[in-house]
Amino acid sequence: MEQRQSPLEALVTPAALPQRGFWRGRTVFITGHTGFKGSWLSLWLHAMGAKLVGFSKDIPTDPSLFQSFRLHELMTDLRGDVTDLSALTSAIAAAKPDIVLHLAAQSLVRLSYATPVDTYATNVMGTVNVLEAARQTPGVKLALMVTSDKCYENREWIWAYRETDPMGGFDPYSNSKGCAELVASAYARSFASDPNGLRIVSARAGNVIGGGDWALDRLVPDLMRGLISGAPLNIRSPHSVRPWQHVLEPLSGYLVLSERAYEDASLASQGWNFGPDSDSEKTVATIANRICDQWPAKDGWVDVSDPAQVHEAHLLKLDSAKARIHLGWKPRWSLDDALDASVAFYREHAKGGDLRALGLQQIAAYTA
Repeated sequence: MEQRQSPLEALVTPAALPQRGFWRGRTVFITGHTGFKGSWLSLWLHAMGAKLVGFSKDIPTDPSLFQSFRLHELMTDLRGDVTDLSALTSAIAAAKPDIVLHLAAQSLVRLSYATPVDTYATNVMGTVNVLEAARQTPGVKLALMVTSDKCYENREWIWAYRETDPMGGFDPYSNSKGCAELVASAYARSFASDPNGLRIVSARAGNVIGGGDWALDRLVPDLMRGLISGAPLNIRSPHSVRPWQHVLEPLSGYLVLSERAYEDASLASQGWNFGPDSDSEKTVATIANRICDQWPAKDGWVDVSDPAQVHEAHLLKLDSAKARIHLGWKPRWSLDDALDASVAFYREHAKGGDLRALGLQQIAAYTA
């Protein structure tokens, strides 16, 4: 029988890392591979020798990390919408993957107020379709659903949320992620009871930062666009507290969880948190100040908060004790490490450097 770590061992042993030997030669189907997280995940998996098939509706930003990494050279790059069950099922069946990693989403809180129907269609029915296509495809052993820390019913309290806390969500985005978690749970209980069949897990992370994120209405991309162009640095809700972490932190958790749940059915059919340590929980203003210190801005940042703006959470953090104890996962980089790596990446972008090479260097530094 497999030996599990005790809580004390999990605190004092080195953090678990993805194993190259597990991924080498394995076929992995990734939805949302053209996005920020999906691009970093694809580069990391390719570096470990995985055979990758990506399925995304479009390239969501310009500039694009997917294009900066030149990922079309490293993987099968498919265009398709996760709301189209037929197209998705055909793509997964043709790929014949061992593992499906579902990252495709409408991932912005403020945009969800303007496009609630599309948000629910993508985040809820997209999850249903990925799970349905995976269970209908022989040979798929594991499906990992990536949701968000915002899936929890946020009471704005000081305690971190655990996997057993209720799902909820105030806004359409957050609520759609709570719904996606319920979908994953129902599919796991209804269709994944065979320990030798499809296994389903879900993963939740906090606010991620890192080089190559160009999404709108996110603090670091908004700041970096302004710093590179010289435009005013406008931020909202400077006193809101967020659990900041480099994008490689939750991605390492997703990969370790996939490896472990693939081998051990007792770790499947449940959700997992991958959040930073408490010393990485800082206000929006703190992060803005640290970035401006590293990339001096002529006039600093400006608070453009509107009292009538749509609701956004002020305090939300995750308890990742479960992942620490049962997976051996824990954060490896401090907040300063995360910010240094992020700013270095945007500097390299600004001077037209080789971002794929830098991405691989940062992955190597993270795993060293």
